[in-house]
Amino acid sequence: MTTPTPENIPTWLRKATEPTTDATDTLSLARAMRRAMTITSAPRQAAVLVLFSGSPEPDPTAPGGLPADADVLLTQRASTMRQHRGQVAFPGGEVEAGDAGPIDTALREACEETGLEREGVEPLAVLPKLFVPPSRFDVTPVVAYWRTPRAVGVVNETETERVVRVPLAELLDPANRFLVRGSLGYQSPAFQVDGMLVWGLTGGILAGLFKAAGWERDWDRNDVRDLETSLAAVGMTL
Repeated sequence: MTTPTPENIPTWLRKATEPTTDATDTLSLARAMRRAMTITSAPRQAAVLVLFSGSPEPDPTAPGGLPADADVLLTQRASTMRQHRGQVAFPGGEVEAGDAGPIDTALREACEETGLEREGVEPLAVLPKLFVPPSRFDVTPVVAYWRTPRAVGVVNETETERVVRVPLAELLDPANRFLVRGSLGYQSPAFQVDGMLVWGLTGGILAGLFKAAGWERDWDRNDVRDLETSLAAVGMTL
């Protein structure tokens, strides 16, 4: 793995990896408050891999220089699961005793879930932890760049239905962006792409990174939809 320096990070990705970025601010404050109110013991630790690929050369005509071929790696939970059927997430999972840190956790889990090979994956930044109340996890997002993508796919069909590289152009299309609101009032950025609803932690991280990197296009922030209805429309459940 290459040690990241400003010189070898693609210019279109640099703002998404800066420590001062507000990439996760939207989620961080709300989740920190909920953690303080609900946690009575040490949360479990986890990490996810936010893996981007695309030309190292920026597109000077696109917002933030985003190249047309840029994409991000996502997984979709099996539709046969009793809970969270079809849930979309970054590859990742719980920290294990032998892990050297969040980067190691994120890469190990990604390899186990998608068949990803570590060679060629360049970790760029470790973002602040985000608390997930339902699972009581502190999740550390690890932003990385895939200079030469290799084949990935479903490793365990009982747990994962799809492993997909989603074009950022589709996620950033204003027609595919809106907000979802749950029955308890929780509101989340959402993206509907390729028959999937991306929301919650994953949607929030993506929305924050898109804003920080300057890739966003104007979209309707007044378009707020019911979460369960939006999930049902693509065959997913809570």
